Amino acid sequence: MSVSCFDLFKIGIGPSSSHTVGPMRAAARFIERWIVDNGDLERTARVRAEVFGSLAMTGRGHGTDKALMMGLEGHWPDRINPDIIPATLERIRGEKRIRLQGRHEIVFDEKHDLIMNKRQKLPFHTNGMRFTAYDAAGDVIATRDYYSVGGGFVVNEDEAAEDRIVADTSVVPYPFASGDELLLRARESGLSIAQMIYANEQVWRSTDEIDAGLDQLWDAMKACVERGIRSPGTLPGGRRVTRRAPALHADLQSRPDAGLEDPRTMVDWVNLFALAVNEENAAGGRVVMGRPPARPASSRRCCTTTTASFQAPTSRACGPSC
Repeated sequence: MSVSCFDLFKIGIGPSSSHTVGPMRAAARFIERWIVDNGDLERTARVRAEVFGSLAMTGRGHGTDKALMMGLEGHWPDRINPDIIPATLERIRGEKRIRLQGRHEIVFDEKHDLIMNKRQKLPFHTNGMRFTAYDAAGDVIATRDYYSVGGGFVVNEDEAAEDRIVADTSVVPYPFASGDELLLRARESGLSIAQMIYANEQVWRSTDEIDAGLDQLWDAMKACVERGIRSPGTLPGGRRVTRRAPALHADLQSRPDAGLEDPRTMVDWVNLFALAVNEENAAGGRVVMGRPPARPASSRRCCTTTTASFQAPTSRACGPSC
């Protein structure tokens, strides 16, 4: 099986690829594909979103409800500005109205229109969702089931029924199934890991597309760290946990020469980057998630290694010794 780095790393909204990224994508996809593209946006008077199984059991704690509402408003997890989320949710809940794809406002009462079916499951996967749109007379305009299958991937009921989640069988120039095999390929080819993986990526994309995609991932990683160190306050949830990254950043900034006195200070910076990303993930900010398992890329060192390992063999790339 061949896996692209762009399948491993996804830009999305925390804290869970299956419970936030998938549901937001499914909601946006339903409105776009089954309402807007069919010319039914203006006649839609009500939308009902239901979640089932695991999504319903742990959904509110993982922000599934928030992700669904943002998706119905037309936002996608890899493009949304996380700074707009709190105010948008406050508007929806305060006015009990939602703007489908950001332009068609309808009544939306979260208590009746966003249902957590904790005792029910849809047939193909525990993370099931069902969206139904109605006209003013209460007649169904469209209804569709989706499944959030992990890593931010979403399939509809037809794809799930046909078992269309299949392994990629593309033939890459440097295949490997283990770390030992990867090192063996490097010794045989005389190439660095970075150069081999970059060559593998060219099976799916041009070099320009690879570089652009990597730049997008790297920009998202840096922005996540920067947002984490400038966002004080508490994390969502009943425990009211204080965010620690801003204070740690201020402390390190106040001691610019500490690294010269104690090299271990650099570890504090690595911990800061990791903490900033982890707190952003917990707060529902935009992160780069890795799969498997789905979790945020959580430090500058991780980001740098990931980026360098997939760069083209130019001055920006790792050398043969990487």
